[in-house]
Amino acid sequence: MKNRIDACFEALKAEGRKALVTFVTAGDPDLAATEDIVLEMFDKGADIVEIGVPFSDPIAEGGTIQRASLRSLKNGTNLDQIFELVSRLRDTTDKPILLMMYINTVYRYGTERFFENCKNVQIDGVIIPDMPFEERDEVKEYADKTGVYSIYLAAPTSKERISMIAAESKGFLYIVSSLGVTGTRSEITTDFNELLAPLRDGDYVPGCIGFGISNGEQARKMADYCDGCIIGSAIVNIVEKYGKDSVQPVGEFISSVREALDA
Repeated sequence: MKNRIDACFEALKAEGRKALVTFVTAGDPDLAATEDIVLEMFDKGADIVEIGVPFSDPIAEGGTIQRASLRSLKNGTNLDQIFELVSRLRDTTDKPILLMMYINTVYRYGTERFFENCKNVQIDGVIIPDMPFEERDEVKEYADKTGVYSIYLAAPTSKERISMIAAESKGFLYIVSSLGVTGTRSEITTDFNELLAPLRDGDYVPGCIGFGISNGEQARKMADYCDGCIIGSAIVNIVEKYGKDSVQPVGEFISSVREALDA
């Protein structure tokens, strides 16, 4: 069976559209709300959803997602509950679902057991931001065996390595927009023409830009350089503001970004 991520990008390419990849932290404000938010994001135009696994020391994250992780951990959210959440979501949606998490959680759970459970509940890919590309063999065997894609990241400092990373990538290449941690930014100054130049003439997986995109206008600008954009902190800010009443405002935000991407 073809991975849903591949099928998603093939369909978008045929339609001449860009991917909208969105993020929410599992268990913030609670798992029931997370389930409703994920379905609302899909309903309002998200193509792929990343579900963040809360972690006590999320070093790639700014204050917004750090606070969301803390709120979730205080609720007692754990990985087994997140697998159950995805299993419930699969009763309703067949769109791509990813986990975004830290490598220590995978190790603690058991790498083989983790990927087997991802396969069992139909998780399509995993993003591990603190796993260097050169250490990908820590999970590659299990990812390949289960068909769960390990999504690799490339940063503005990766221009000498970006074609190597892209050549090994499955699903899509996560292009980090800026140096530093996640969080909304008023301006993104990376020269993507230069950064992505090595990928222009090769047959690589799609690329999506994330970290710092906070509105539809920024999403549209970023998507000019690649195949889609990733939005996280702007959504988590809405969840922080509205809590259990955040489904509708999140949906309205996603609609506005989708409209900008399709303009």
